[in-house]
Amino acid sequence: MNNLDLLKMACGNLLRRKTRTILTLLGVVIGTSSIVVMLSLGIAMDLSFKESLSQMGSLNIIEVNSMGSFAGPGMSIVSSSNSSGNEVKLDDNAVATLEKIPGVEAVMPVKNAYLRIAIGRMMGNVNVLGINPELMETFDFKVDQGRLLLATDKDAMVFGPQVAYNFYNPRLRNSGNRMIRYNGQEAEEPPVDLISDKLLLTTDLSYGERRTVDNSSDDDYTPPPPHKAKGVGILEESYSETAWSAYMNISSLETILEEEKKARRNDRQASRTQDENKYQNIKVKVASIEQVEAVQEKIKALGFQTYSLSDMVKSMKDTSRKMQAILGGIGAVSLLVAAIGITNTMIMSIYERTREIGVIKVLGANLSDIKNLFMLEAAMIGFGGGCIGLIFSCLVSLGLNKITAGFMGNMGSSTGISVITPELGLLSVVFATIVGIISGYSPARRAMKLSALEAIRTE
Repeated sequence: MNNLDLLKMACGNLLRRKTRTILTLLGVVIGTSSIVVMLSLGIAMDLSFKESLSQMGSLNIIEVNSMGSFAGPGMSIVSSSNSSGNEVKLDDNAVATLEKIPGVEAVMPVKNAYLRIAIGRMMGNVNVLGINPELMETFDFKVDQGRLLLATDKDAMVFGPQVAYNFYNPRLRNSGNRMIRYNGQEAEEPPVDLISDKLLLTTDLSYGERRTVDNSSDDDYTPPPPHKAKGVGILEESYSETAWSAYMNISSLETILEEEKKARRNDRQASRTQDENKYQNIKVKVASIEQVEAVQEKIKALGFQTYSLSDMVKSMKDTSRKMQAILGGIGAVSLLVAAIGITNTMIMSIYERTREIGVIKVLGANLSDIKNLFMLEAAMIGFGGGCIGLIFSCLVSLGLNKITAGFMGNMGSSTGISVITPELGLLSVVFATIVGIISGYSPARRAMKLSALEAIRTE
């Protein structure tokens, strides 16, 4: 028999017993749908992880810190050391050393200070970061309004999108909880315009507030006069530190901090602390994501602490794989039941068609033709069930995404909670077909081994 004859006979045999075929097919549909839907939840979780990380920052940027932490004037910092016992500091030598590491594209030292910005009667305490303006584009800074800093900027500042909501009038009552409310009303618009309003930048965190005379203090500290500044840009929305921070030329920030240090002439500890680590941290841009781990290990070997979003990627990928394995295993149970159903259907078909098998053998059919006939029937059940199961899975996935989008709103991922990729769809149909072939192999072998004479005698 040729392949076309086998296909016609297989289709005829399946259609002859419609009820049994449909019930067996239904088992494969349920099994395939279970696996596809379960795995689609895992895929959506993985995509959601990646989407969240992309909003937090670049995956190929490493943040380098010392072993200690700088907490402000008067507080000490613990220096780190490498394996040889030599102290390592966040200074210009560290920047030069990091730039020489293979795979490093750029190195940007960061100066950090918590300053107050005054706009008229509105005050806001902001984390101000001094950086190299020429490296902002290299380190993936993007503006929603205005522009990035230029190398020639001295008093210019770029703000995160949430900084404007941090301003309040300290002379008004109930000025607390200003992050959510402004003057008792929902703050749909920020209370200040950081680009067009005039800014004053000061290290005095009580600037603009009502002062009380305290004769008990013998500290002769007098804050330096505030510096004029101007806003030139607002960064794009993100979930990283950039959302709540302001950026300016590092040389300008160092000037402000130097004036503050001179004003605190009685605070020697603060001066010594500032000199130990010139920078609070150093950002390292790696040429490619694949090199991040290797570069990170080399930096750690120098005695520094490092952090990158790639650390979170590893953890999230492991979690995602485990979840997909668990969800896929749950769905596989249904497909296993379907495989047993296919085997049972094929065995029952042999018992019912024993005489037919004997006649085919007597007419001279090859044993391989008989085996291929039964395996083709099983494969057709698997393939058909896989295709219908995939269509049903897509409908379920669409329904889940529609339902969750209704009550999750903007809190949900843009990908939805269920994602069926083309690769998953193709693999599910192939897998269901293979399951059908495997399930039909044993009954096919049994049919092939039947004695022709005994089969003809069977009533």
